[in-house]
Amino acid sequence: MKELISYIRKNNIGTIKENVKLSNSTTYKVGGTARLFVWPKTVEKLILLLEKLNKENVKHKVLGFGSNVIFSDKDYDGVIIKLDSFDKIKINDTIVKVGAGVSLVKLSYKVAKLGLSGLEFASGIPGSIGGAVFMNAGAYKSDMGYIVSEVKVLTPDLKVKTLYNKDLDYKYRSSFLQRNPDYICLEATLVLRHANKCEIKEVMERRRQKRLITQPLEYPSAGSVFRNPENDFAGRLIEECGLKGYKIGGAKVSEKHANFIVNESGATASDVRNLIIYVHDKVKENTGVDLKIEQEFVNWE
Repeated sequence: MKELISYIRKNNIGTIKENVKLSNSTTYKVGGTARLFVWPKTVEKLILLLEKLNKENVKHKVLGFGSNVIFSDKDYDGVIIKLDSFDKIKINDTIVKVGAGVSLVKLSYKVAKLGLSGLEFASGIPGSIGGAVFMNAGAYKSDMGYIVSEVKVLTPDLKVKTLYNKDLDYKYRSSFLQRNPDYICLEATLVLRHANKCEIKEVMERRRQKRLITQPLEYPSAGSVFRNPENDFAGRLIEECGLKGYKIGGAKVSEKHANFIVNESGATASDVRNLIIYVHDKVKENTGVDLKIEQEFVNWE
């Protein structure tokens, strides 16, 4: 790792930090320690870094805001790549070009102030643009698939390429990028529409108030744990199984919203994962429904 750090510094790739607690970079606030975090300055520097990591066969992962990832409690003996420097926003009428490292929440409020509609659904989703494009993040019967025109990506062979909406194969909480995780989102182009600023603000404020009432925002979580099955709600099925309030260690099924698992009191990553699996298995056993887990488990092998 010393040789790698020397290479990163010599090539001015970006900021580095050693032995970083992953609990500070995930919304569940769990996980072990990563050997190295790197924040590349540019796409060119990112390519340099990845060429080196691939050549040396160093384990690595691009991490957004950590809102849909559960790292294990053991140390991550590799490199976590953060694209926070990819934070440019360019707005031309209703066309928004935005870097992968931009906050989805911040962008939704920024465009709302300009009277641009289409991102209201995202005002409560604590992820990055890159993560949202990857997951096809959504809420209130809308998602990224409705507004993404094209995405600039880095392909597995480290070429910059543009994928268009039709290429991204967006479906409910699913996308081409999710099924091909070796592609890295660098920038997205969104197409919004003009609307009344006051009406946009009212919609977002009404939804914010609803979240405060219905979601356990006072605890670390990753939002909805399971995808809603067709014509039903995961939360309803979990509640029907009597699992509201069920605990494993410091992790708990929220009593406010059954499709949230919260870190109530110093939960470990294992507590959270074990509870997710327990809830999944109980729902399948009692109802026959095989709930799809939204979160990604990393470093559990």
